[in-house]
Amino acid sequence: MRNYPKVAIIYLSFHCEPYLNDVISGLRKMTYPKDRVEFIVVDNPHPEHGSSTRFLQENLMPLAGHDLPSVTILPQATNLGFSGGNNVGIKWALERGFDYIYLHNYDGFVTANFLEPLVAAMETDKNIGVVQSLMMLYPDTDLINSTGNSFHYLGLGFCNNLRRPIKDLILPAIAETAYASGAAVLLRADLLQKFGVWDEDYVLYHEDIEYSFRLRIAGYKIVVARDSIFYHKYSFSRNKGKFYLIERNRYGLMLMYFKWPTLVLFLPAAIFLDLGLLLFAALSGWFKEKLRAYGYWLQIKNWRLWLAKRRHVQTLRVVPDKELTKLFTGQIVFGEKGINNPLLKYVGNPILSAYWWIARKIIFW
Repeated sequence: MRNYPKVAIIYLSFHCEPYLNDVISGLRKMTYPKDRVEFIVVDNPHPEHGSSTRFLQENLMPLAGHDLPSVTILPQATNLGFSGGNNVGIKWALERGFDYIYLHNYDGFVTANFLEPLVAAMETDKNIGVVQSLMMLYPDTDLINSTGNSFHYLGLGFCNNLRRPIKDLILPAIAETAYASGAAVLLRADLLQKFGVWDEDYVLYHEDIEYSFRLRIAGYKIVVARDSIFYHKYSFSRNKGKFYLIERNRYGLMLMYFKWPTLVLFLPAAIFLDLGLLLFAALSGWFKEKLRAYGYWLQIKNWRLWLAKRRHVQTLRVVPDKELTKLFTGQIVFGEKGINNPLLKYVGNPILSAYWWIARKIIFW
């Protein structure tokens, strides 16, 4: 790459104090020309710890343009969520003519040459819309966080190969995936201009699936670059509000992207899954959140909102559901204890997988 494209790295700060030293260390070693990079920090204030802006200014600005790329800090008065916070940085970068935008999770860090494989993939194949780094766990650096992500046909997403040793896998340099994780991903600026920024109604969870599907439905590929490494201090959050948002958002995602015959076809399996999730929610202490998600979808105004989204994304469609669903899975496989329970393993997954085996043979539209 003789003429290195301009890249904006967006770091969504959220009580970043425990993580910033590793972030700085990673960017210091960056081999991509620093004069072609801007490090944009969007400070989302933490509900308990408050703003990190002063800490960021004290620790980043003395290094800006020297050890680090140029740095821009964008303090926010309120927490805008994952989509809203990243959109602040994305819009800043789009207004200034950057070619690519990399989303850098606050609790991870990059390796020295992480950016070159991502940009090379984009420059080589213009049909690639999004490219994710290979995400490894930290401090268990021999274990995988994500080699891309699987999408269950009923709206659930999960990391591929979570906690598997990297030595046990043979990975291609570039591999297509159902969707890319928003924690470590390179986006095309021109496609953000054309198809829009991240959907802020998702707030948290499934927003990366939605953006990946938006590009997939428009005919672009979503891939993972093996040689771009991002270390992630990953921990599985069990806050109850998470389950409400996941349930609410997965219904919305399916409504937006699947054709009506697909939704009708999936309905019996969806009812079966929801009965299982009601039991799981009752046993796990988030039954009220599950009911809250149902309550959300009983409101007419919310149907109007999501049906309007559906009408918009369907205007982007150039691929049929048969193509959109080709990378879907019938198995629900989470890498965390307490999620993969015997009922799921021996009852839920066999039935859901059998249903998917039949359904994918039926979908011709």
